[in-house]
Amino acid sequence: MSVLDGKRILVVEDEAIIAFALEDMLDELGCVVVGPALRLEDACVLAVDSQLDGAILDVNLNSERSYPAARTLAERGVPFIFATGYDRESLEWEGKVPDLIAKPYRKDQLEAALIRLLQ
Repeated sequence: MSVLDGKRILVVEDEAIIAFALEDMLDELGCVVVGPALRLEDACVLAVDSQLDGAILDVNLNSERSYPAARTLAERGVPFIFATGYDRESLEWEGKVPDLIAKPYRKDQLEAALIRLLQ
C-alpha cells in the first residue's frame, strides 16, 4: 500500500491533454482525482468546496495565474504543488513558495513530489 492510495488530489491545468495525462498518472499512483479544473473559476470553486488532501496547480491558466485558488488552499491548510515551466524566482507568490514540479514531468517525478507534499 502506498502513502498516496486514496488521497484526493485537485488537478488544475488549462491544457486538456496535459490534464488528462496527469489524471491518468494520478490514477496509476492510487490517488482520487478531483477535477480537473481547466479554468481559474472552476479551480476556485473546487478549492473551496472539495474535500482535498493536496493539489497540483498549473501556475499559468490561459492568461490568468492560479494564485487565487492557491491562496484558498493555503487558507484551508491544503498542501499544493505548482506545476510550471517557470523557475522559482519568477513566481509572483507571496510567502514561502511551495514545491515546484517542472513541466514536462514524468510519473516518477510526480510521485516523489506528492510523497514529499503529503508527509
